[in-house]
Amino acid sequence: MGDGVRYIGVDERRARLGVRHRLAGEARAQGPADVAESLVALHGSDPATVYLAVGARLAEAAKTVAETERALYEDRALVRMHGMRHTVFVFPTELTAVVHASTGLAVAARERASLIKHMATAGAPDAAWLAEVEESTLAALARRGQATAAELGEDEPRLREQFVYAAGKSYEGMHSVSTRLLRVLGVEGKVVRGRPLGSWTSSQFRWAVAPEHPELDAAEAQAELLRRWLTACGPATEADLKWWTGWRVTEVRRALAAIGAQAVSLDDGTGGEGTGYVVDGDVDPVAGPAEPWAALLPGLDPTAMGWQQRDWYLAPELRPALFDRSGNVGPTVWWNGRVVGGWAQRADGEIVWRLLEDLGGAQRRAVEAAVAMEAERVRGWVGAARVTPRFRTPLERELSGGG
Repeated sequence: MGDGVRYIGVDERRARLGVRHRLAGEARAQGPADVAESLVALHGSDPATVYLAVGARLAEAAKTVAETERALYEDRALVRMHGMRHTVFVFPTELTAVVHASTGLAVAARERASLIKHMATAGAPDAAWLAEVEESTLAALARRGQATAAELGEDEPRLREQFVYAAGKSYEGMHSVSTRLLRVLGVEGKVVRGRPLGSWTSSQFRWAVAPEHPELDAAEAQAELLRRWLTACGPATEADLKWWTGWRVTEVRRALAAIGAQAVSLDDGTGGEGTGYVVDGDVDPVAGPAEPWAALLPGLDPTAMGWQQRDWYLAPELRPALFDRSGNVGPTVWWNGRVVGGWAQRADGEIVWRLLEDLGGAQRRAVEAAVAMEAERVRGWVGAARVTPRFRTPLERELSGGG
């Protein structure tokens, strides 16, 4: 890039990551809300990911389960809801309106139209009927506080009605009104995921009415969400931003302009340079962590999944072992801002790991010692719980003995 444009190399990008993502020892957080605030969003499609991501970043990991449950279900400092790319995330509750307006509205309109179309094709009742069921369902949920789909079906029997989806197709199936309607209401920001039916690793959950939030202008909400994400993850490219948000490139560029983002020159990890962006005023050099650091991050961790272009922290040759066929990352071992291996939990609770990078003798011994300490830290707070990633990867399967 031209003269006067700041260059940010791989080492500095990794230094920023260690500090801003709360992974370096001195940067660890005091509570789950601090973690979510720093990262903007935690992947929530696998319930265990939220807890494992928080635990990796807390100064006192022993508090992970109790403090995360309190933040989600008692204090309501965090909320689990649909967000970017039609995916479930955990956000600070204060971001509910921003996420809904910036990413949820367009998806919600498509989801509702799709449901009405599929019901009509199957000869099910029309949109007016669905609106009545929706109103009744939300009223029942407000009375109960939290409820499963089955419990709501007791209050509103029409939720139990079924219709044929994709008749005549290879993926034809029966869908209940509750399954599809609650999904639509989730994307629309009217309901959120509540307390699970089992332990913190359970994927069965209750529903709750979403926290009240104002209706924001979509463009302003997009600018705010992008500002927060670039603060945590900048520098990042347009491709990174488009991928993480799920927006059109025109929306990304509009939001970058709205926040006055500054262009920088980036090392992409392969020896090439590209254009990235940081928030206004974030171009100065960032000091790295005072001490080397190691971390064991879960599958779908927001750091491992934070950027589309990952070569600067994850070598391409490691990907076949660490990703599934759909591009979901599994559990990863980190050293000073880059992925160096993977880990898993065995049936007896042991945390096992493997380094995949050739680090050399003295460095390898230092890394092994640090990773062993992190593995013991994870085992200590996970306790008797058994965690199997929702999206399993080759190395995780091998290490866990899961075949």
